[in-house]
Amino acid sequence: MKQKEDSFLLGRLKSFKYALTGLYKLITTEDSIISQLCIGTIVMIAGWYFDISRTEWMFQILALGLVLSIEGLNTAVEKIADFIHPDYHKKIGFIKDISAGAVTFAALTAVVIGLFIYLPKIFNL
Repeated sequence: MKQKEDSFLLGRLKSFKYALTGLYKLITTEDSIISQLCIGTIVMIAGWYFDISRTEWMFQILALGLVLSIEGLNTAVEKIADFIHPDYHKKIGFIKDISAGAVTFAALTAVVIGLFIYLPKIFNL
């Protein structure tokens, strides 16, 4: 039987360290993540300005988390694809387009949630 080198807790702490390292790399090197974080900051400020409800905050935070998460996965797919085949290849391009399409779904969902939250407040509907 294989011996475990790390305890359960130590293994989780190492995993958390890797996750924070990945988060740092995303927010310091990827323009798409930086752009989404800027948009997210503006939307958060709007949330305080318009005094949105707790439920609206939950939807807003969920939408932002969804977009950032899918954007991070898209970045990973693109990096793997570029590593596997650095030159242009039709199939790699197809894979990258699908991954970008997933981000678009998430972003459009976030926009719709934002419209539901903010249009009534902006236009007093």
